[in-house]
Amino acid sequence: MNDLAALFLRAAFVENMPLTFFLGLCTFIALSRRPSSAVGLGVAMMAVLGVTVPLNHLIYTALLAPGAWGWAGMPALDLSYLSLIAFIGVIAAVVQLLEMVLDRFFPAIYTAFGVFLPLLTVQCAILGGSLFMVERHYDLAQSAVFGLGAGAGFAVAVIMLGAIRARLAYADLPGGLRGLGITFVIAGMMSLGFSAFAQMVAS
Repeated sequence: MNDLAALFLRAAFVENMPLTFFLGLCTFIALSRRPSSAVGLGVAMMAVLGVTVPLNHLIYTALLAPGAWGWAGMPALDLSYLSLIAFIGVIAAVVQLLEMVLDRFFPAIYTAFGVFLPLLTVQCAILGGSLFMVERHYDLAQSAVFGLGAGAGFAVAVIMLGAIRARLAYADLPGGLRGLGITFVIAGMMSLGFSAFAQMVAS
């Protein structure tokens, strides 16, 4: 249990997707303009990563990994080269399901996402979660915890950035820093802050 808790915290803070690996910056920047859309994106990322990483683990270990077809008398069969296509297909299905749920029950959040909700299908942070799972040889429990931790870390980061940008709307900024300029500066400062977690783990 302690190992799983440590994995969750590591995925959320030490290996934060947008601020440490710089994955998913497109939606991270675009949907952090308002706190409400930032919260919606954070919840969506937690849901999609929490479902797709363990689901892709099951698909990979049962069908794609080397030796997965040993039960059928084909132990040498290796379908791992199909993992990228399979992972994207699973992510697309989960995002489509999420889109239908939001459209039906949370229309305000669905409207706030706009064109960026379908783009979660090719969101590199979501795909990265499944690829990290394979590369690090996580089991099912570790995959589920890692997915939730990565989603929670993304949510924390985007909500923090959304709150800061909401306050900056009332700041008297130089003309060259307004809009995306100050957003990149703040995101860089947040990245430096999150890098301190890695130093704490290393020390």
